[in-house]
Amino acid sequence: MKYLYFLLSLALTVTLTLLLNVNNPFGQEVPAVAPLLSPFQGFWQNAKVEKASDYKKLKLKGLQEEVQVIYDERLVPHIFAQNDADAYYAQGYIYAKHRLWQMDIATRAAAGTLSEVLGERMLDYDLLQRRRGIAKAAERATQSWQKAEHYPLLQAYTDGANAYINSLSPKDYPIEYKLLGYAPEEWSVYKTALFQKSMALSLNFRYHDLAATNSLQIFGRETFDFLYPEYNPKQSPVIPAGTVWTTDSTRVIEQDTAANILIGSILPYEPLPMSERGIGSNNWAVNGAKTLSGNPILCNDPHLQLTLPSIWYELQIHTPAQNVYGVALPGFPGVIIGFNEHIAWGITNVGQDVTDWYAIDWLDEQKMTYRFNGKARDAEIVLEEIKVKGRKEAVIDSVRYTHLGPVVYQSEEADYYDLAMHWLSLETPNPSESNTFLALNRAKNYEEYAAALSQYEVPAQNIIFADKKGDIALRIAGKLPIKKEEQGRFVLDGSKQSNEWEGYIPFHEMPYSLNPKRNFVASANQRTTDKNYPYYYNSESFDNYRGRFINRELAAMDSIEIKDMMDLQKSSKSLLAEEALPLMLSYLDQEKLNAVQSGLVKILEDWDYHFQIDEVAPVLFWEWYQNFDRSLWDEIYQYEDSIQILKVDYWKTLEMMEQHALNVFWDQPETPVRETPNMILTSAFEQTYDSLQVRLADKNYTWEEYRGSYIAHLSRSIAPFGRYDLPVDGFKQAPNAVSKVAGPSWRMVVEMGDEIEAYGIYPGGQSGHPGSPYYENMVDKWVEGEYYKLFFMKDANDNRQPVLFEQRLKP
Repeated sequence: MKYLYFLLSLALTVTLTLLLNVNNPFGQEVPAVAPLLSPFQGFWQNAKVEKASDYKKLKLKGLQEEVQVIYDERLVPHIFAQNDADAYYAQGYIYAKHRLWQMDIATRAAAGTLSEVLGERMLDYDLLQRRRGIAKAAERATQSWQKAEHYPLLQAYTDGANAYINSLSPKDYPIEYKLLGYAPEEWSVYKTALFQKSMALSLNFRYHDLAATNSLQIFGRETFDFLYPEYNPKQSPVIPAGTVWTTDSTRVIEQDTAANILIGSILPYEPLPMSERGIGSNNWAVNGAKTLSGNPILCNDPHLQLTLPSIWYELQIHTPAQNVYGVALPGFPGVIIGFNEHIAWGITNVGQDVTDWYAIDWLDEQKMTYRFNGKARDAEIVLEEIKVKGRKEAVIDSVRYTHLGPVVYQSEEADYYDLAMHWLSLETPNPSESNTFLALNRAKNYEEYAAALSQYEVPAQNIIFADKKGDIALRIAGKLPIKKEEQGRFVLDGSKQSNEWEGYIPFHEMPYSLNPKRNFVASANQRTTDKNYPYYYNSESFDNYRGRFINRELAAMDSIEIKDMMDLQKSSKSLLAEEALPLMLSYLDQEKLNAVQSGLVKILEDWDYHFQIDEVAPVLFWEWYQNFDRSLWDEIYQYEDSIQILKVDYWKTLEMMEQHALNVFWDQPETPVRETPNMILTSAFEQTYDSLQVRLADKNYTWEEYRGSYIAHLSRSIAPFGRYDLPVDGFKQAPNAVSKVAGPSWRMVVEMGDEIEAYGIYPGGQSGHPGSPYYENMVDKWVEGEYYKLFFMKDANDNRQPVLFEQRLKP
């Protein structure tokens, strides 16, 4: 029945694709219909069950010795090789076999070459990617990596991927190639670098310089400082507050205040695409003093935008130098999150702002030279050639590069400055950067873990650690700039050298915690340190609730077992709701409510702040909060459709209820009366009732239906290849930070005992082929909050769990 559904869905998809192409206003070419529908090479070839003959013995040019690959019952490969190069060759081959189109489309998106295969509708996106300089940055990274001792391992992975790609005939192409009418290309180390840059776009490209500059211009300094303080006094930072810092730096960095008031008018530019704020990731480790067994337990659940195929791929790599298990990323060798026989590690995003914008003072109408330190400096002009499917001639775009970075925002209006982007991820990395996780896979203790992280650059991560000896640690890994106070918070004057970064924080001065007195380490994208850290950093994206909640829970827990850690990962309780709702109810004028509205208040009063799918209270709270927020901050929301402007953070809104009930922002200027908190909260509640009363009459209208979570196909356009209407608990301000399209992309819990006990799951499947039974076979268990026990094989003869196939790759 599953395969019948797949064939019917696929037939519908093919039909719709052809109809859309025939009537395509963009002139996209129609895929060849005969090959697509052919029983010999068309989409029928993609609807088949995984079988042993698909994993027969193979002779592959480039291997040094035989590699044995054992696939367990979830199609997880366990690679047994005699050396690391052969192991990564096999990994590249296997990843291409299962996830080829994913590898291809992810790197095309990064490089700005989607128009070449998807047509003119992707041209604006490609133009933006070229202006952001992603491809040039990947080229620089590749050239740098080539100088590294470990570079042959990157090449081995590439050779393995190409061994599979070059073995394909058109009938073997993944279905997406057939639907879109193009063929696979060979892999390269450059494409590996492109994928790394695409991850950087997701994880360290958030910025608020333009919005903050506009907000400062509108409200003035005093009001701006009141609305947008950088530090939440309730924050529980990643590194425990009160940590004493030592630094070798004796230089006092003074702020050039002139830079912050350079722009005398509103900046009109549209915001560049950025990842959603509050997607969330969590990791923590508790030592033996807090566990029932006396063993450390490490947990990680990175939250990302969810897709099918999933971003992660699960595997084990066993060589004489390493025995490591975990999840990998498409196009990159090794394990990114996982454990070996000695240590375990996990990652969350740091989130510091490393994308700064500079106003360029051009000296000529052609914009070929600009002012810097009182002198003229030439811009570099890079011609970007973009091939577009359906067009005979390529599109050529001229991108100007200053020494600060590419000029992404460019205006024809004389009154506006053009803006150059200085983004850390565009800089040339050190050659050993790409060795970070390869070294981490082989690490045996804290010293080797720290040495591996010392090579890492972008995007900065909170990398957590536990080992069998009982040590736990967390280090902030990555290259972070030394900034003046508030540098990078606003658009800066690009003509002043004093506005450039002052270098980079030395690794030994980066924040870290080793075996803290509280017996746990944890991060959830909150602020890294308290205000005593000697280096300034900024971000408008730090989380203010999940980190505090997790730290509170871990501090109170004792005799911890694996199940306790799973329950915390899956917790849908929100500290935001716990702190906000009592305040909101305290201002609600219940005498004005009718009987039905009073009943809704009772539902809220009885709620335990868990965002569970079968409850209506989360719907009422979140709708009420959003209506209240828009009413309170109407002076800000009036600008949202015209310019970039900062929104007020949740914690500041709660502080308004707690401490500033008489503040002028409660008043709505367009009304003749002066509004009070009671009036605003009551009106917002009535508005919530008015907007929801029809749907609330349906008893099935709960948090599940209100939020409507789903996992789309990576193309975002082939609906039958996605999963929709997922009944999963969670909220973006809870540990289980599930939103409409994002959530925990990999849940892992590892106990570091004499024999490692590990559990994990991700919302997808090992195969990227929609016709495979392993395409989305783990989604339902993920929705239900279940885990798989991870089969960490001791050797190739380990038979503790069932296996599906065994494959031998021979030189």
